[in-house]
Amino acid sequence: MRISQYFKLNKEQPYLDFVDIRLDTDLAVFVDPGRLRSLQSTWATECLSLIQDYFDTVLKKINNGDDEGAINLLSCLKESNDFHFGFSKGKSRGNGMGDGSAHDVWGALTKSKASITGLLQDLEDTCLLIDGIGPDRISDAVCNILRGPLIQYTQEVCNYYGIELTPDVASGPVWNPDKELWEERLIALPMTEYGRVILVPKIIVRHQIWYDSQEYYRYYLLPHMQSEEKRLHTALVETLKDGRTRVTKKSLMHKYGADKLAVVEQTLKHPSVLDNYREAKKKRFPKPMDHETLADIETTPPPDFALKLKKLSAVPPGRDHATVYENLIEEILSALFYPCLTSPTKQHNIHEGRKRIDLTYVNSASSGFFAWLAMHYPSGHIFIECKNFSSDISNPELDQLSGRFSPSRGRVGLLLYREIDNREKFIQRCIDTAKDDRGFIIPLGDTDLAELIGNYLENPKSQAFSHLKSLFNRLIM
Repeated sequence: MRISQYFKLNKEQPYLDFVDIRLDTDLAVFVDPGRLRSLQSTWATECLSLIQDYFDTVLKKINNGDDEGAINLLSCLKESNDFHFGFSKGKSRGNGMGDGSAHDVWGALTKSKASITGLLQDLEDTCLLIDGIGPDRISDAVCNILRGPLIQYTQEVCNYYGIELTPDVASGPVWNPDKELWEERLIALPMTEYGRVILVPKIIVRHQIWYDSQEYYRYYLLPHMQSEEKRLHTALVETLKDGRTRVTKKSLMHKYGADKLAVVEQTLKHPSVLDNYREAKKKRFPKPMDHETLADIETTPPPDFALKLKKLSAVPPGRDHATVYENLIEEILSALFYPCLTSPTKQHNIHEGRKRIDLTYVNSASSGFFAWLAMHYPSGHIFIECKNFSSDISNPELDQLSGRFSPSRGRVGLLLYREIDNREKFIQRCIDTAKDDRGFIIPLGDTDLAELIGNYLENPKSQAFSHLKSLFNRLIM
């Protein structure tokens, strides 16, 4: 049973901001630090800071000979059943670095030259260089280190989607970077018959971790070693009949070994290889999982835009049906603009509660229209105003949305409406608003929404949103 089913949300994965985990087992997805690095949000920066702080603290204790302190820090990574990620079959068990495995990980870290030589810089490096640490352990460690921010996220999305929170639930160990220790407190969390649940944004998970030990070894380290052997003309160099020379990867593995201890030894001899690998990863961030990939892994349906449009057309215009209209718009936009727009909030209060915004998204785009928007205009947040009108929209409606813009929040919004008599006149009002430096309001009627969806269905992987871009161009040309 999925958490959406348990709490009767009547929503499927494409319309949810979090991973719709199964409560009775694990889902084969992992929290990837590389995905966090691709995001420009304050939340992602806080998460990365926590991970780095924890990892530096563990290494400091190991290098200072504080073995007991290091083991204690590692042992608190055991509480991983709350997230339901991993390879477990049947009931979730978790596969973190805690319990007895804390001693194993500590042993591997203390024995590895990677720890004491400064080769390890980030938590993901352990996946490349430390025996016994793979993507599932990295993900479990990250989830636990980020327990604090993920608890806050869980509470926010539970309030957003109407998931019941149970008060006075033990939080599990929460990393305190100031005190360099784990703390536990009583908090509000969703509780099920399977235990407490901590939710994770789907934008930060992947089917595999971006750092890959085999990729590093076979496509970075071994080719460099081949070049070095040929340069030094060692006994491993073979001369072919046509006069060309070669060094086989098989001969290198036979001579130097292929386990992680061997990888560390060779990386210490050729440190530039690891630097090059890190730089390559920084230049090309891992992409988030799209709807189709999530649907395949979770065995759930992809978004059904045809059904949503059919439901939308059945909603009569007018104030009495505004809530139904707004809820449908939220589902359509959340699925259509994912992964560009994330973390929706409804009826967002600003100016100490004096003004409210129907819907607000965080601009998380790394490519396409919304990424371009973020590079050229204040648009860290995108504001949505829903008007279930079939009559002309007047200046007060535009002023209502533009009055909520600010350089810090963002100055771009979408105004959703049904159909109006004089569309060109309305667009001209939006152009005038932009020319008066009161922000950029993109008008979207039902037909615009249908066109955006049509473009998406033609190329689901594109984030160009050409129709949206053409409407925005009219505001700035």
